[in-house]
Amino acid sequence: MAEMMVDSNVLLDVLTEDPAWFDWSSRSLEECAQNHLLVINPIIYAEVSIGFERIEDLDAALPESMVARRSIPLEAAFLAGKCFQRYRQRGGQKRTTLPDFFIGAHAAVQGLALITRDVARYRSYFPGVKLINPH
Repeated sequence: MAEMMVDSNVLLDVLTEDPAWFDWSSRSLEECAQNHLLVINPIIYAEVSIGFERIEDLDAALPESMVARRSIPLEAAFLAGKCFQRYRQRGGQKRTTLPDFFIGAHAAVQGLALITRDVARYRSYFPGVKLINPH
């Protein structure tokens, strides 16, 4: 079964029952899970963890049987650094590598589609990544 990465914003929409995005995010996850193994990496896990007091609570909300965990390959970390360098050269103000660069690079290096609501940065720096988005 092919893998598909899930961005933290989509998971948070479902976990918090976001009034604006819950329907789209839950429907997208359900549809994608029919033909793909949904995966997250440590960056996504960290972003989602902010809403939980204990790791056990997060793991119960996102069981590995529903969302598999994957390490970030070194090639993706290298690509994230290069994309961040381009971002800074284009006038980006952030001083540390942004989580989206690690997520986008991971999807790009492993040829994964990405379910996300935040498309601008992914389209700019990872144009080869297929994005599942509401736009």
